[in-house]
Amino acid sequence: MPVLEKLEPQEVLRFFEILSDIPRGSENEQQVADWVVAFARERGLTAFQDAAHCVVVRKPGQGGLEDAPTLILHGHLDMVCAKDEGVEIDFLTEPIRLVVDGDFIRADGTSLGADNGIGVSYILALLDTTDLPHPPLEAVLTAMEEKGKVGAGQFDTSVLTGTRMIDFNWITDTEILAGCSGDVTFLVDIPGEFQAVPSELSATRSVQVRGLLGGHCEFDIHLERANAIQLVARVLNTVLARYPARISGLVGGTQNSAIPADAEVVLSLRPQDVTGVETLITDLADVLHAEYERAGDAIRIEVAETGAPAKAFGAAATARFARLTALIPNGVLSWSLLTPGVVESSNNLGTLRPTEDGVRLASTITAQVTSRKHEILQRAEVLAALAGGGVTVQQFGLDAPEFPYQRDSGLLRTAAEAYRDVIGSEPDIHVSQCSLELGMFSRKIPGLEIISIGTELHALHSPLEKVNHTSVARVWPLVREVVGRLR
Repeated sequence: MPVLEKLEPQEVLRFFEILSDIPRGSENEQQVADWVVAFARERGLTAFQDAAHCVVVRKPGQGGLEDAPTLILHGHLDMVCAKDEGVEIDFLTEPIRLVVDGDFIRADGTSLGADNGIGVSYILALLDTTDLPHPPLEAVLTAMEEKGKVGAGQFDTSVLTGTRMIDFNWITDTEILAGCSGDVTFLVDIPGEFQAVPSELSATRSVQVRGLLGGHCEFDIHLERANAIQLVARVLNTVLARYPARISGLVGGTQNSAIPADAEVVLSLRPQDVTGVETLITDLADVLHAEYERAGDAIRIEVAETGAPAKAFGAAATARFARLTALIPNGVLSWSLLTPGVVESSNNLGTLRPTEDGVRLASTITAQVTSRKHEILQRAEVLAALAGGGVTVQQFGLDAPEFPYQRDSGLLRTAAEAYRDVIGSEPDIHVSQCSLELGMFSRKIPGLEIISIGTELHALHSPLEKVNHTSVARVWPLVREVVGRLR
C-alpha cells in the first residue's frame, strides 16, 4: 500500500514513492535509469541513456510555447546510502522504507534519498503533465553525482539545444540558488607492508567509533561535527605513543560526500598491554565527549575482543597511516571574505577502505575559488611525499568548477518574479559554498543561464534525512509558474 497517497501534491509525491522503491545508490543507477526511459517512452517522449546511465528525455513545448527556446531540467538519479546501527538493509536490492512523520517524510532507519529524489520527481511531474504551458523540455538526469560527479563529467552536452537550465538539487524553498562552489575528490593509498602478526602481539581487539551524527560534506561541514576516521587516527596515535601495536583491519564512512559517522580499526596487541590500552581509550572517549558535546555527537568508542588475523600492517606502515590520517586537512579550511558567514573552502575525509596492498582514503575538497581547491589538494600531495613509504595521492572523478553568479540573468529575473507572485515574499538570491554539477554544465555550454529551485530538506546523507512535504506543496506551484513564463 502506498505510504504517501494521502499527501499533496500527488503529481510529485507519487513519483518520489516510485523512486524510493528502486535501489539507486551511487554506481547502482541502471535500474532507475531504465525505469525513467520506459516512463518517457510510454508517454511518446524521446529518451535515451548513456554508458554511465545518465538519462535524457525530450518533450515538445505545449500550451502556446511550442516555439519558445528549449529549457533544460536537471537533477541526479543517485543517492547516498547510509543506515543506523543495527538496521538490516541491502541497498543494492531493497527499497527505502518511507515514513510520514507530521510535516515530514523520512526513512525507517536509513537515508531517505530526497537528495535528489524530490528534485527528480518535479522533473518527472513536468514531463508527465498535459495541461501546463511550457517550452520544449530537455530533462538531464545524471548518475554518480554523489561520487565525484562522474556522470556529468563524461556527459556529452552536444546532444542538448537549450540555453537555459533549471536545476532541482537544492535544499530550501526560501532561496533561488544563483551560484555555487566547485569540488574535487582525491584518493590516498597507503601501503600496509603486510607481515605475519608477531607472536608477542597475540591479543586482538576491535576498536569501533560510533554515535556520530555524520551529515553532508558541504551543508553540514561548518557544524564542526566529529569525523569518525580522524577519531580512529587519534585513537591510534594515542595508543602508539605508549604501546606497540599493529593494524589488522580498517574501515570507515559510507561515501566521500558524507561526513563519516562510524569507523573501525582492528589492533594486534601484547596481552599484557590490553588493560592499559583499554584505559587509554576510555580516557580519550571522555575527552572527545567534552570536545564535541556542543556539536551534538554522542561519541562512543567500543573495544571488543575479536578473532586473530592472518596478517597485519608492518610497524612503520601502522605508524604512517595513523600520522598521515591525523594530518590530512579536514573540516572548514577558510571562510569567505566576500560573503560573511559562508564557507569558502573545506575538505571532508569521507571513506576508509582496505585494499589488497593496504588501505585507501577518499576525501572531497569543496571551494568557491578554484585556486584554493588546488592548494588544498597540493597540501595532501605534500603530506604524502613527506610520509614516504609508497603513499600516493591521485584525483578521483572530475575537477568540478564553480558556477559563478550571473547577476543579469533573465532566467533568474523571471524566477524571482514568479516566486514573489506565488510564494508572496521576496526570495533570497543565494550563492552557496556547496558544490553542484552546475559549473560543469556552464563551462561546457557557453552562455547557459542556470538557477536552482529547492525544497526544505534536512540532514542529507544521513539516517536523519527528511523532507518537508508541505514545502513540496509550496514549491510545485512555483515550478509550474516559472516554466509557464519562459517564452
